[in-house]
Amino acid sequence: MFSFPFHRRRRALLLASTMIAPATMLAPAFLVSAARAQQAPAPDQLPAIEVTKPGDQNVTRARPAADEAPAPRRPAPGTSQGNNTGSGAGSGTTGTGVATGTGGTGGRQFAGIVGTSSAVITADDIAHSPVQSLPEILAQVPGVQLQTPYGGPNGAKTSVDLRGFGAFATDNTLFLLNGRRLNDVDKAGFDLTTIPLDSIERIEITRGNSGAVLYGDNAVGGVVNIITKTGVGGPPTTMRAEAGVGSFNTRMAAVSAALNSGPWSTSFYGNGIKSDGYRVNNALDQRNAVGNINYTTPDLTAFLTVTGSDQKLGLPGGRLVDPSIGVNELLTDRRGAATPFDYANQQTASVTAGFTRTLMNGVDLIVDGGWRQRETQSGFFGTVPTISFASTYNDAALQTWSLTPRLSVKNVMLGMPSTILTGIDYYDSTFREARGAYQGVDPFHIYNIEQQSVAGYWQHTLGLLPTTDFSYGARVQNTSISARDRYDPNAPFAFDAQAAPLDSNETQYALHVGVEHRLTDTFSVFGRAARAFRTPDVDERVASGPSFDPLTFAPIPQNFRLKTQTSQDVEGGFRVKTNLFQVQTSVYLMDLENEIHFNPVLFFNTNLDPTRRYGSETSAALKVSDSVTLRGGMAITRAVFREGIWTGNDVPLVSRYTGNLGVTWNIWQNYLVFDATVRAWSSRIMDNDQANTQSRIPGNATADIKLSGQVDRFFWSLSVSNLFNALYYDYAIASTFTDGRFSAYPLPGRTYMVKAGATF
Repeated sequence: MFSFPFHRRRRALLLASTMIAPATMLAPAFLVSAARAQQAPAPDQLPAIEVTKPGDQNVTRARPAADEAPAPRRPAPGTSQGNNTGSGAGSGTTGTGVATGTGGTGGRQFAGIVGTSSAVITADDIAHSPVQSLPEILAQVPGVQLQTPYGGPNGAKTSVDLRGFGAFATDNTLFLLNGRRLNDVDKAGFDLTTIPLDSIERIEITRGNSGAVLYGDNAVGGVVNIITKTGVGGPPTTMRAEAGVGSFNTRMAAVSAALNSGPWSTSFYGNGIKSDGYRVNNALDQRNAVGNINYTTPDLTAFLTVTGSDQKLGLPGGRLVDPSIGVNELLTDRRGAATPFDYANQQTASVTAGFTRTLMNGVDLIVDGGWRQRETQSGFFGTVPTISFASTYNDAALQTWSLTPRLSVKNVMLGMPSTILTGIDYYDSTFREARGAYQGVDPFHIYNIEQQSVAGYWQHTLGLLPTTDFSYGARVQNTSISARDRYDPNAPFAFDAQAAPLDSNETQYALHVGVEHRLTDTFSVFGRAARAFRTPDVDERVASGPSFDPLTFAPIPQNFRLKTQTSQDVEGGFRVKTNLFQVQTSVYLMDLENEIHFNPVLFFNTNLDPTRRYGSETSAALKVSDSVTLRGGMAITRAVFREGIWTGNDVPLVSRYTGNLGVTWNIWQNYLVFDATVRAWSSRIMDNDQANTQSRIPGNATADIKLSGQVDRFFWSLSVSNLFNALYYDYAIASTFTDGRFSAYPLPGRTYMVKAGATF
């Protein structure tokens, strides 16, 4: 994968070039996940944080927990209850984006991180969703926004933004797989499309920065925890196969299988997709796989998970719009490419293993560790692949080792139910990137960056009253980094200088306090306050400090130095939950210091003046009848500069208003099911327009529908996305030098996908 510093440089070159020529478009950095799993011991229903459950590989450190029987779910076409799934806790939601998820009316409504706003997306929701990619599924949760520079049919490299971080969304949203970090130390960001959709049991979304205590860095806007199926507790043998075709010559296939014998179980999920893509040089060729081996007994559970992915993607660049010279490629050549030869390839692999041992009643030791690697190759040639300054080839490798032991203690303290979760997180990452003019020639930069982090954390939840839960926690994390740049001035087209070395050691902390009080069996209020931090990633450090003198244009050594971003936020809201109706609403305020920003004029990253996020998020679902469910939500998201020269201005790439509506109608006993969703968003400031003087990215809405059905073991579906053929884009970058000039990344109009398969 190509590195973010180069991405930012390409972005800067685009801004400069918009004054004199059509832009050579950026290719935002990206990352493929290393899928990991971890194990869980038996739950005590009293504490408000559930950490373990017998036979469930889907351990998270804090998650929605079913402390009463979940409401029945209608099987989605192509799925079967109990087949190849984990425990399914939290699966009682009635639709995508609904806040919490246990059925019934009595008891505790929520048992995740106390005081937080949350959402759960189930396997049933995913199977019924009319959209074809995981980022689009997440975007149906109120407040979640997307940035899509590629227009691919499966959302490749799409950024998911929680609570308005715009261009830096990937650094401020933490992704987990089965409770383990997927964010790496570079700018790439986790590519959600590398996880087979059929392998997902549920997705837990915790908004705000309270997740930083349990998970550390990057959990500023929120935490997205993807729980995969394991096959534990299922039939002796199950298999599933599916194939499909769609717009832009898209072909897909997915297979899965699970075996169970005594305490042993194993599962495999794999998928592949090929597509010509919506635009010229937009082709995608991708394969992903996840495999598990599990051992489950009452006192000991263990697992081994292996994952891999391979992705090849063309990078088409943007479409130039400049009224001053009469150019509007959005109208004249919407599907064309500014960079018809640019590409990015990546390969990932991971191995994760662990065990859970019950030491005594209510005390469990959970130990897991893993290794993951990502290799990336990318080429940037501009409009024509000639020998020129604009050509660049990047070859990068990132390797991460981790060990995360922890202890779960569930007991009664002073007559109150108590859960304590405490542990140590250790991560060791090595990043190497060679950056040169072309593949096969000597690179002008070789970056070597090593980063180690060691953290200890403690989270304690108490049932103060039968109706009141209270939680507090803290994390202390030490991060050390060593960064070196080896510069070769004799390499072809070398043009700058060697960066100064950096040896840094910093200790940061995160805090959380939260409370939830149930006024009645159906109505509860909650609130929390938290502090979080984000350590600058290696790519931001590579591109920190000025790269050239603005007067003489002489190269200046970069220095790798940036301050750590910190945030403090408060949030409050309420939940209503009955058998037929659920609603959750909350308001929040977050103040940030030292948020990181790219200076497009001098080509380096800096720390911004203080910024602020505030807003509200509401989600609801109504079960109209046994066959019809309605769901919807809306969010107000404000991201503004609160000090400095841009005081009061909006942060770019954040829509103030977003909303969604959806319906599921089981027309005829699963033989015919209709699903529809509508997603709408308001306009947003273009990237690079902190002054808020340029035109905005227009707001828009899309409608998606799906007909599906199941007969015995056979299932099928027909999906139409963007039914009304809205011509829109959700990412554009404004020129630094020419008012009205920008480059936009158009997205597809109406598309279709037909799928069919069978279970065995």
